[in-house]
Amino acid sequence: MNVRRWTMSNFVYTILTMLSSLGYVGIALGLMIEIIPSEIVLGYGGYMISKGIMNYPMAVLSGVIGGTIAQLFLYWAGFYGGRPFLEKYGKYVLIRKKQIDISEQWFQKYGAGVIFSARFIPVVRHAISIPAGISKMPISKFTFYTIAAIVPWTILFLYLGDSLGKNWTNIKTYAEPYVMPFVVAAVIIAVMYFWVKRKK
Repeated sequence: MNVRRWTMSNFVYTILTMLSSLGYVGIALGLMIEIIPSEIVLGYGGYMISKGIMNYPMAVLSGVIGGTIAQLFLYWAGFYGGRPFLEKYGKYVLIRKKQIDISEQWFQKYGAGVIFSARFIPVVRHAISIPAGISKMPISKFTFYTIAAIVPWTILFLYLGDSLGKNWTNIKTYAEPYVMPFVVAAVIIAVMYFWVKRKK
């Protein structure tokens, strides 16, 4: 794989090269550490499917496990450390104060259902786990909503990476027409959930 033709830093290139040698575990780890966007990790996983190195079901399973564990880490950080802990140390996992602020506003406005819908919306999709932990949301409910959102996201980007083959590094460009319907649907679901909740 000639990864260098894609405009990425040497650091990202090194991480991708390391993960590529770990196969399914590499996909899970790549999503857990959140250093590289999930779209890129999954896109490369799809590329490996196209090469016959991986099979689709196992790649999906690895992606869902890694993505879920990553969100559980943030949930537990909010649950046990609270907002002050995340404001101080969140930068080390690429979580900024602005993301926490917006996520808290969304969570307070839309409730638990936003855990699913926010997964498809930039800026808040990773940080939304934090207010869930701070508010002591039941972990079973949190995990259910999280997995429900991660499964279609994982399938989509593995499919795109597989379809693009050696052109997988352009996945963000090719993904835009597919991601936008997810974003629109997510917003509609969040609004409907909030409306039903208020009616009750």
